[in-house]
Amino acid sequence: MAKNIEPNLKNIELYLKLNRTENFLIPEYQRGYSWDIGQCDKLLEDIENFKESESNDPYFFGSIIIDCSDQNQFSLIDGQQRTTTFLLLLKAILLRLNEVLQTVSKDEDSEALIAGLKANRNKIMEILYKAEAENIPSMLKDPKKTQNILILGNKSINELYPEEFNKIIGASDFKDAEEKVFKLPYKKNNNRYTNYFRNFKNFYEKLRENSDSWLNQFTKTFLKNCQVIEIRSWQVEQAITMFNSLNSTGLPLSDADIISAKLYSYVGDKREEFNIQWEEILQLTNKLKSKKVVTIDSVLQQFMYINRAKEQGYLKSYIYVRTPGLRRYYADHEQDLLKNPFLLCNNLKKIAYKWDKIKDYSIIKLLLKCNVNIKLYLAAYLYRFELDEITEDKIINVCESLLKLFSLLELGDAGYSSNKFKIFLYAEIIKMVDFNIPEHVICQDFYDHIHDKWNVKEVEDAILTYDKNMLVFVNEYLYAKNKNLKFNFSETVNVEHIMPASGRNIETIRHDAKMDKNEFENVINRLGNKILLEENINRSISNEWFKTKKQSFIHNKNGYKNSKYNLAKTLINYPSDKWEKNDILETTEKAAKRISNFIFS
Repeated sequence: MAKNIEPNLKNIELYLKLNRTENFLIPEYQRGYSWDIGQCDKLLEDIENFKESESNDPYFFGSIIIDCSDQNQFSLIDGQQRTTTFLLLLKAILLRLNEVLQTVSKDEDSEALIAGLKANRNKIMEILYKAEAENIPSMLKDPKKTQNILILGNKSINELYPEEFNKIIGASDFKDAEEKVFKLPYKKNNNRYTNYFRNFKNFYEKLRENSDSWLNQFTKTFLKNCQVIEIRSWQVEQAITMFNSLNSTGLPLSDADIISAKLYSYVGDKREEFNIQWEEILQLTNKLKSKKVVTIDSVLQQFMYINRAKEQGYLKSYIYVRTPGLRRYYADHEQDLLKNPFLLCNNLKKIAYKWDKIKDYSIIKLLLKCNVNIKLYLAAYLYRFELDEITEDKIINVCESLLKLFSLLELGDAGYSSNKFKIFLYAEIIKMVDFNIPEHVICQDFYDHIHDKWNVKEVEDAILTYDKNMLVFVNEYLYAKNKNLKFNFSETVNVEHIMPASGRNIETIRHDAKMDKNEFENVINRLGNKILLEENINRSISNEWFKTKKQSFIHNKNGYKNSKYNLAKTLINYPSDKWEKNDILETTEKAAKRISNFIFS
């Protein structure tokens, strides 16, 4: 007869202390370890505040849901992040206890403290290394005996660093842990570490800031007086149902977490092969996420759009613009996709690798400044190409068609969900994925749609009063395009106000420009007063007078003369040393004409 749900209130020591044959397990569908230093600091602060309160009541860390359907394995359905963090904290405490016991005074006054420190050390070793009392002395003499003892296994296919936790737990001291852990390439300082070591290092450093007696009392409080409700279930479906009901404060599982778990259930005996493929996808999409290109969830969404377009899922007797959520689409609408996990992985990889190839194209960097939905249609168009066929020249025309439409969206006379945008794009995406439909047909559709739904005068008027930043990039792009000049920009580029919008000289600058406060606020953010500029140059001269910014020599400072951006360089030869209201309005009119001509071309 199946066991019932078994809830138990346990302190941290009892919850984490397992038998020799038992271990916690992070199951395949869980996310990677994601707690950050802020959350860890809050944990330390909560324990410290509770310690200082001297309360007789225990401190409660919430519920932990465990699936016990596999003998001697406690699969963490809810509580993975907390359990991992608790164990990292205990390891940091253990290192500090060992250090303190080496240096604490061995006099009569310290006997009680030493006894407490040793008792806490032994309890932690019983948890982390499942040590019996008689084994602890030999483990202390030979740290190798504490290695390869499994307390927390990790099968998560979403975890990029599954060995990191055990490297830290098995380390003999802090230096040993630091040498063993993974270092992220091209990162510096704490950013080169994974969340595991970054949090462990933070715990260790914070513990070192406090006294020996504080450490003793803090450890005792954490082990004895902090509690969780451990809820054991012997049916995984039942455990997950409880998790979904009780998880009001934890991080919900993402769509990718759930979808990857469902894929995993269909791989049969090819689990290792699937794990390798899924990890490849995660590593690539995480790299692209760091560049603000795409995430694993957005790649899944893009494939959904592509697949529906291929099957003409947006066509009924009218253009059908309702799209199911990711989880519902893969789990309910298109279950056959999940039943062929390797084919789906291959499709996801194709999308991700295409983004990786194009991410540094100047036109793509510009499109990424637009509304996020533009990525859905660009990914759909790229679907028709093999990876080695893609060049910037080959995709530029459709990219510019998208740029024209999404520049109109930026001007804000209608939202993305209106028939001017979403309905048109849902119809057009069917053509985008069809390699039999030539590029010029797609571009002509955009041209006809724009001329049908907008008129030149209204668009120019909207640009004249535009005060945000996306079109600043478009203006720079079009100036370079019209002059046959090179266009690109770095991740750290700034939008520079030619007439400063703030700063120490602002009142004088406004007075010199002959504008009252209302006039100033009305024109200061217009397109004609904004250009792209390198961060270091903008920092150096952002609040200076125009004459100072444009001159060919500035003592100990960079100026427009040092910029690689074309509009900044044109200002070096501006005929006036003053930049006033009329200069802004005239330059805005030129920008409006430039952008409008492009949109309607």
